[in-house]
Amino acid sequence: MFDKILIANRGEIALRVIRACREMGIASVAVHSTADADAMYVRMADESVCIGPPPSSQSYLSMPALISACEITGAQAIHPGYGFLSENAGFVQMLEDHGITFIGPRAEHIRIMGDKITAKDTMKALGVPCVPGSDGGVNDVDEAKRVAAAIGYPVIIKATAGGGGRGMKVAQDEAGLEVAFRTARAEAKAAFGNPDVYIEKYLQKPRHIEIQIFGNGKGRAVHLGERDCSLQRRHQKVLEEAPGPAITAEERARIGKTCADAVAKIGYAGAGTIEFLYEDGEFYFIEMNTRLQVEHPVTEAIFGVDLVRQQIRVAAGLPMEFHQEDLVINGHSIEVRINAEKVPGFSPCPGKITQYHAPGGLGVRMDSALYQGYSIPPYYDSLIGKLIVHGRDRTEALARLSRALGELIVDGVDTTVPLFRALLEEPDIQDGNYSIHWLERWLEKHYS
Repeated sequence: MFDKILIANRGEIALRVIRACREMGIASVAVHSTADADAMYVRMADESVCIGPPPSSQSYLSMPALISACEITGAQAIHPGYGFLSENAGFVQMLEDHGITFIGPRAEHIRIMGDKITAKDTMKALGVPCVPGSDGGVNDVDEAKRVAAAIGYPVIIKATAGGGGRGMKVAQDEAGLEVAFRTARAEAKAAFGNPDVYIEKYLQKPRHIEIQIFGNGKGRAVHLGERDCSLQRRHQKVLEEAPGPAITAEERARIGKTCADAVAKIGYAGAGTIEFLYEDGEFYFIEMNTRLQVEHPVTEAIFGVDLVRQQIRVAAGLPMEFHQEDLVINGHSIEVRINAEKVPGFSPCPGKITQYHAPGGLGVRMDSALYQGYSIPPYYDSLIGKLIVHGRDRTEALARLSRALGELIVDGVDTTVPLFRALLEEPDIQDGNYSIHWLERWLEKHYS
């Protein structure tokens, strides 16, 4: 086992990893920019190292700075959290060259899944169902028209190196295809330095379902059910729940086994999430995230498993502490992402927290690095906390979420808390009757 782990991240996820390390008796090292010198996670770590000025490119994304921090502190491994360098195959290779363990999958798996076309081809070969679409990249408008005609409109054009909804455009018919194609390529080039795109069938009312998998890197893998992440704005998730309200036990077992078998075949190590669009009882692969997800706590809640602990164990060469038959769902869990944003425009709202009170009580978990007097810096993501609730069933979880939102106090900045209070009043949310398009239509109706 490691004696010391460096967390190459910030905010609530850095604090989450520090807590897991403390429970395991492992010393933790926090890294921070000058803007995060007073952050809670820096205070909670056993050691801390300043790695640069506020811009991420000069601090949290600086590979030399992170490796130097490991060498200075004697950290034997790096946990990347999510975002930043968590899915950077070059970083993993650089750590290996310096004798530092990356707590995550091997570089080859990150590289394969980081390219959408390669990932789709790999999953298709492993027996995972995929959305009908082009066989690889599409190079010009004429080819795009041929593919679209073959699979039928509407279609969606996606960047091969995409993420976060950038480089994605929908074409309802041939008349709109050319503009969508050129716009998607331009966005992809600007966002990722790579203009390559591919085309898929655009489903009408799909849900976003993701399967949590975990592999030991030696040919054994399990699944920990699914999360429904369909409530999204501009392809960004705002609420996640597990298990999915629209998924049957038979469907869960079928797609879960398919995913676990697939990653076992390639010797995948650690946590990963295979994401699908789900419609009319069918699953269609869209991408795999080779890291811990923001919404991992809802899976932890219903299975009673510490995913960060398991990541650390597998990276250290120790076995997973469970088998598939040990993983039995207990109750229902929901997470809402608390962002420092002003609704309805969702513009970032950095500033000083004048008052903060975290909710508590049975089945309530608040993952946040906030404290009274903390100043949210303007340089990073607006996520400031995750409120997670767990109940015996979905009805109890919703009631618990409503109560917890009423207890939560974050003064000094605008947050998305009022949005969730309003959403919980909606019959569709209460019934679990929503698709990936539901939230944007609701926002347009209520705020346009």
